[in-house]
Amino acid sequence: MDPRLRGDDRNKMDKQNLLEKIVALCKRRGFIYPGSEIYGGLSNSWDYGPVGVELKNNIKQLWWKKFVQLREDIVGLDAALIMNPKVWEASGHLANFSDPLIECKKCHTRFRPIIDLNPHAKAQGVKVSAEGHKCPNCNSTELMEPKQFNLMFKTFIGPAEESANIAYFRPETAQAIFADFKNILDTTRVRIPFGVAQIGKAFRNEITPGNFIFRMREFEQMEIEYFIAPPKDDKEWQSAFEKWRVGVLSWILDDLGIDKSKIHEDEVPDEDRAHYSKRTIDFMYEFPFGKEELYGLAYRTDFDLKNHGNSSGKNLKYRDPESGEEYWPHVIEPSFGVDRTFLAVLLDSYTEEGNRVYLKLHPKLAPYKAAVFPLLANKPELIDLAKKIYIDLKQNLHVCWDERGNIGKRYAAQDEIGTPYCVTADFQSLEDSTVTVRDRDSAKQIRVKISELQNYILDQISK
Repeated sequence: MDPRLRGDDRNKMDKQNLLEKIVALCKRRGFIYPGSEIYGGLSNSWDYGPVGVELKNNIKQLWWKKFVQLREDIVGLDAALIMNPKVWEASGHLANFSDPLIECKKCHTRFRPIIDLNPHAKAQGVKVSAEGHKCPNCNSTELMEPKQFNLMFKTFIGPAEESANIAYFRPETAQAIFADFKNILDTTRVRIPFGVAQIGKAFRNEITPGNFIFRMREFEQMEIEYFIAPPKDDKEWQSAFEKWRVGVLSWILDDLGIDKSKIHEDEVPDEDRAHYSKRTIDFMYEFPFGKEELYGLAYRTDFDLKNHGNSSGKNLKYRDPESGEEYWPHVIEPSFGVDRTFLAVLLDSYTEEGNRVYLKLHPKLAPYKAAVFPLLANKPELIDLAKKIYIDLKQNLHVCWDERGNIGKRYAAQDEIGTPYCVTADFQSLEDSTVTVRDRDSAKQIRVKISELQNYILDQISK
């Protein structure tokens, strides 16, 4: 690094280098690949590789266990990606889910005006013009004035591409929960207060995606719509909101193990909130490219079910089974981005010590809980023993096998994907039925009896 750089510039360079290192590690070790790479790629399209899909699944499974399986007041849903377009008409997405874009008169490239990069610009009513802009594709200044373009991906149902057959890939997962609210009530024993959780893909035709997997056109959400009775006063909804605020923080700090100093809670001011929201908190993380939203928590009042009930003509009110009272439930929505979680976890766990690089992942998140290999790959007796250990461990633990290169390279490879323990069968193993177990974080090694190995690893990763 250039020693002439000032402190702020050096810090910015360090952060940019970190992101570049993460991107390179992801490609090298099978976390994330550029999408359609053999055909030149597709703008901001990414594929989760063999190691990446394990980490991603671990994040989702841990979230589902915490917020659904371990609770009695939340049930799950897995809704269709394509819904009746009337859903998006009722929710306001068809009319309002749009961004101003400038079109180049020469090459017809469309791009977002610079002023719109300010997230508060639209809420503050800032007027956007083409003046002062250049086409990012051909540098032309011959531009059309900005026009509003909807961010939803349009498709057609059936063989004919006709207006009557237009449908959309969902831009969020929440609306399906509201559309299925009555079915969930009728087929389960849930009673208010209760929540519905969903993990699934969403699609937004972002014009300026970027920063690796932070902002993508195809992404995955983990969302909960938590229904409460109409509050008698502000204290009631504030109490429910506070419980969820604490719950989101617990997920970030306790379950993901993210550094608390990098997390900030930003209260969204009145002028920047959605019109139906009475309070919104953005949980921000210090990414290398700046402090950006990781999660959101919003009190949506009674807007959603009332809106869909009135639009569909269906009775979506909740009837209290004891009092018989009917009312429109209010909603608190904690929203979690899977891909942003994945990126924050990688950034937070990335560790360099001298020439050694490793991911200090919580064992619950690590793609593999242990790696098993023979000390030497050309000794059949060591291979046979190590293979037997690997097969035995595999029954109850997600472990991997590795016999490539020398032992040092194998350790380095496992460190870089965050494997907590490496198990090596060596010549001593043939004599006393013990193996070497190496700890990822300390790089220290101990001998463990093969008969006690599984319980040892299970005990360590549960701490």
